[in-house]
Amino acid sequence: MPSSDVAFTPSVKAIQVARGSRAAYAKMEARGGFRVEVDDDLRAFLAEVDTAFVATASSEGQPYIQHRGGPRGFIRALDDRHVGFVDFTGNRQYVTAGNLVDNDRVCVMAIDYSTRSRVKIWGHARVVPAAPELVDALASPDYRAKIEHAVVIEVTAWDMNCPQHIPQKVNAAEVAQLVGGLRARIGELEREVEALRSAQH
Repeated sequence: MPSSDVAFTPSVKAIQVARGSRAAYAKMEARGGFRVEVDDDLRAFLAEVDTAFVATASSEGQPYIQHRGGPRGFIRALDDRHVGFVDFTGNRQYVTAGNLVDNDRVCVMAIDYSTRSRVKIWGHARVVPAAPELVDALASPDYRAKIEHAVVIEVTAWDMNCPQHIPQKVNAAEVAQLVGGLRARIGELEREVEALRSAQH
């Protein structure tokens, strides 16, 4: 069974047949489907990501999507089959945590808006206490936020999407730093111009 069957159910494949995309995906499936190991490509992508969306479902199948964010690289590889992140204190609804008690299946969509790229990760997730060794592996010590627990995902499959329709956005802090540098340079040039004008009089 190709790993892409995690997303391409019989109903999905039937729609692909009806709309003409099945042949292309069948070729991908013949090569094994989606990637299953946490490799250098996935590690490099996650190192640049500061935002993701975590999809879970209740025992009754009610879907839920929750935003997760943190410092760049907050989702990290633990080994070649697991990724994880520390969960910070938020609104304390615990819908994702509760869903994972009853149904451990999860899909994470991590997005890098600056490069207009995204990765989908399917797997089985569990909420675990924020033990010191796990915090050391997953947390950024300079990020000021209270850690409640960690989420560890056993990766079933992952796939990188095309950039179509992803808006390009830039980090406000990076823009502010760049603009600050430009303003400082403009100030230097204005002073040089004023000094040259004064020298001519």
